Parts: sequence; structure tokens; C-alpha cells
Amino acid sequence: MLWGLGGLTFGLTMRYLGMSLGMAMALGYTATFGTLVPPIFRGQFASQVLGTHSGRIILLGVAVCLAGIVFAGAAGMAKEKNMSEAEKRAAIQEFSLKKGIVIATFCGIMSACFAYGLAAGEPISETSVRHGTPVLWQGLPVLVVVLLGGFTTNFLWCAVLNIRNHTWRQYFGSASTTAVAGRQKECGLENPIDAPGEEMAKALPAPPDQENAPLLANYFFSAVAGATWYFQFFFYTMGETQMGHYKFSSWTLHMASIMIFGSLWGITLKEWKGAGTRAGILLAAALTLLIGSTMIVGYGNYAGLPH
Repeated sequence: MLWGLGGLTFGLTMRYLGMSLGMAMALGYTATFGTLVPPIFRGQFASQVLGTHSGRIILLGVAVCLAGIVFAGAAGMAKEKNMSEAEKRAAIQEFSLKKGIVIATFCGIMSACFAYGLAAGEPISETSVRHGTPVLWQGLPVLVVVLLGGFTTNFLWCAVLNIRNHTWRQYFGSASTTAVAGRQKECGLENPIDAPGEEMAKALPAPPDQENAPLLANYFFSAVAGATWYFQFFFYTMGETQMGHYKFSSWTLHMASIMIFGSLWGITLKEWKGAGTRAGILLAAALTLLIGSTMIVGYGNYAGLPH
């Protein structure tokens, strides 16, 4: 359920920092806490991490990942300093570095709870193996429980918003969200996807009432997004079973990969257009460090295998 809070604030992180910087910062915290806390909790940090050559290499990879976060933050600061307010809004409509960093920190720490849930669910995996589940699939039953926790948090918050904003009818057919947003502004209601304050102050013409939301398409693409998103954990649990004694480090590989591709998508979507040469160099350094961290962690795991 705490991971669910991280998921809720992840959307706000993207809202205020954009995909490149938001991914790097939020998932950087998640990678660090999600990798190191499980072995600390089990009492294995001294013996398996600090006490072995492979563990120290993996710890170095985590440190490099943290350095990548620092460079990503520096790139964001350089971007904010170099771009005009109009350019920031053109790239990211509600860009706010200070607000974004605070939310990204909370989001990253809470999102790491997913890794804690997987670690705590190991008895479920062991039970499933005893009942004939192949080792490669042993982590899937744990996902049922962990994902249920995140669903509960999100469901409760969505229910609060639906009741408060009188929007529950939209699930069955209603005017488009733009029309509803117009009515909410007239009533002084806000929600996590509202426009920024200065835009709310502008008088906007209300869309025609007959404009209906494309419910079928919305449900279809939501289902596609949910299924696609789930597959990251589907394959993650498979890969984790092959990591041996250092499977806690698989979380760093997973998060760093998301940060890398998230940053590349941000570049593709021109979030860094006009950010300046210094910001570009810092972002490139962040990406290099993140890629390097995955290679170091991977080598650390390889060094721990029997040869």
C-alpha cells in the first residue's frame, strides 16, 4: 500500500519535472533504497555485500547509480536556469524544480516498498515451488499480493476524487473531461490533474455538453497500458530467480534501465530543447553513469558465480 502512494505521486513527479528528469530522480531513489534495504533488513548486508568481493562491486554500482541521480538533478537545475518561463512551459506545461524534487523524493522512497514486498513474499515463492511451480515462475504468486496493495491505495484515492468531484458517472458515459474540468473550475474544485493556477484564472469557453468522452477507446488503451506496465514485473521476477545470492541487486538493474529509457524518451519528446549545452552535457553524464551502473552491477553478479 505504501508502494501505491509512490505510484500516486509518480504521476505528479512527471507533471512537475517531465519524463527525463522525473524518471531519473524518482527511480534513482527507488533503485537505491529498493536495492540496499532488503539485505539490511535480513541482516545480510555485512556478510553478503560488504563482506564479499562481488558484494562490494555491486555496492559500487549502486553508488554510481546515485551519482547519476546527482547529475540528473544538476541537469534539471541548469535547464531551469537557462530556459525562459515560456520555454519551460512549452516543454513541460507545469515545470517546477523545487516542488518536483520534493515529490520525487517522497515518490522514490515509497516506490521502493515494492522491493520490500517482493522480499517479504519469499515464503510464498518457496511454497509455490514445493507445490510444483517451476523455479522460473516462482515469483509470480507474490505479485498477486504486492499488486493488490498498490491497487487498494489507488482505488481508495480515486474513490475520494470521484466522490469529491462528482465524476463517478464518467465511467459509464458523460461529457468529456474538458467539459467536466470547466464545471469544476466554476465550483472551485481541484484535483491532481488540474491546470496550474494561472491557467485556472483564465476564462475558458465551456465545451458543448454533447461532446462525449470516447469511453471504448479510453478503456481499451487503459487496459493496454496496464498489461504492458505489468510485464515489467512479470519479466523482473523471472530474471530475479537467476541472480543467485545477489538477487537484491536486480532491483538496481531494473530501475536503472527504466531511467535510461525514460530519459531517452524525454529527449525524443523534446523536453530538453532549449535547455542549453551545459544541461545537455550533464544529462549525457547522468545517462552514462546510469548505463555504467548497470554494467558494474552485472559484473558484480557475474563475479559472484562459481567458475
